[in-house]
Amino acid sequence: MFSKNHNAAMTLRKNIKGINVKVPTRGKKKTYIYFDNAASTPALTPILDELYHYLDWYSGVHRGTGYKSLVSSGVYDDAHDVIGRFVGADLSRDTVIMVKNTSEAINKLSYRLQLKPVDVVITTDMEHHSNDLPWRTRARVDYAGLDREGKLDIDNVKQLLKKHYPHTKLLAVCGASNVTGHVNDVHLLAEIAHEYSCPILVDGAQLIPHQRFDMKPHTDPGHIDYLAFSGHKIYSPFGSGVLIGPRATFASGPPEYPGGGTVKLVMQDGIFWADPPDREEAGSPNVIGTYALARTLAYLDKLGMDNLAKYEEELTDYALDKLKQVRGIKIYGSKPRVGVISFNLQDIPHALLGAILCFEAGMGVRTGCFCAQKYVRLLLGLEENPEYLEIYESNRIDKMPGMARVSLAAYNTREEIDELVRYLQDIAVNPYEYRRRYRFSTTQGSYLPRETKGELFKNWL
Repeated sequence: MFSKNHNAAMTLRKNIKGINVKVPTRGKKKTYIYFDNAASTPALTPILDELYHYLDWYSGVHRGTGYKSLVSSGVYDDAHDVIGRFVGADLSRDTVIMVKNTSEAINKLSYRLQLKPVDVVITTDMEHHSNDLPWRTRARVDYAGLDREGKLDIDNVKQLLKKHYPHTKLLAVCGASNVTGHVNDVHLLAEIAHEYSCPILVDGAQLIPHQRFDMKPHTDPGHIDYLAFSGHKIYSPFGSGVLIGPRATFASGPPEYPGGGTVKLVMQDGIFWADPPDREEAGSPNVIGTYALARTLAYLDKLGMDNLAKYEEELTDYALDKLKQVRGIKIYGSKPRVGVISFNLQDIPHALLGAILCFEAGMGVRTGCFCAQKYVRLLLGLEENPEYLEIYESNRIDKMPGMARVSLAAYNTREEIDELVRYLQDIAVNPYEYRRRYRFSTTQGSYLPRETKGELFKNWL
């Protein structure tokens, strides 16, 4: 008899859109195995059905007096509350702001904190570029270091908070790494930051899809002040992202994007801004994406996030045990982690490995640095090299250091992992045979089978 964790995961799998799609390979067509969930997850058929029904009622929102407009306005506003409750936001004090993705959310916060040149933002050496680059343009940035396994050095976080006090205005840290899957103890980090009167932002893009999350009450020392995450990484690929934080942060000063919907009153020599979240959601909002995300989160709640998280944890352990059996493999990171596993295979460049898995096995993985170049270089033990720029400009991505990444979700199976490992074992035993089958295309910036000129991509619909 299967556990409730397995049953929840298989119910999820049954409702994955495109789960049985077959793709062309160098041999016959094969059922596609998707291991790139850290980039984007597929959509869910029940949510698509709900969207199809809702489209009969779709209309412009706010201030429309027609029935469809009233319905759509209610749907849009209610969705904010559903999303906020999913992560334990205090809706009496916090506002839920809809954006395109996590990158936009963090950029918006970097603007709305009204940072000064003397202010300091502490982030870490393991961050996605989206939780690093926005801060560089707004304030002084200092980076907390890592241990040999790529884990955050919490003592170093404390040292930096003490060093920069009272100028530290934010601790910005990922909930889970998109390279190693490592899960940071964000509530402990929040407690430490709050000791120095410093708020915390959690980049939840890789954490929210995999574990139940609670921002905790404002009175709790471990309270998360700001949270950002994306819909497309949690089965809702419709251009929605979320920024949650204290309403007071967004209740004064002009928004990042002023325009329609952001004001109460415009006069010749004065502007009265709308209350949040309206102040931050300029123009006609993404009603469909917002509704889709809210319905997706409600669906996951019904399945049980704890059930899905437990299944995924067991699946990740299984994958790690199996992958360690592959000859010449180097796996990066350690527990605690979500199902993000980056590795290299001896004698096979990471970009080539990704192509082999695509064209031989019908699998989707990711290769490179995953928009976390500093972290990847540290894990590889590499120093910064000015030649990297020249390599990128020449489109020689095959020459760049990097890794292959398999990222799991709760709908993946042990059978899919077994298939992955079977191919990796064969590649590891016959590296030069596989290298012979492929050429690097400078035009496309990727490896392709020697016999193809791109026809594999034709007539894909």
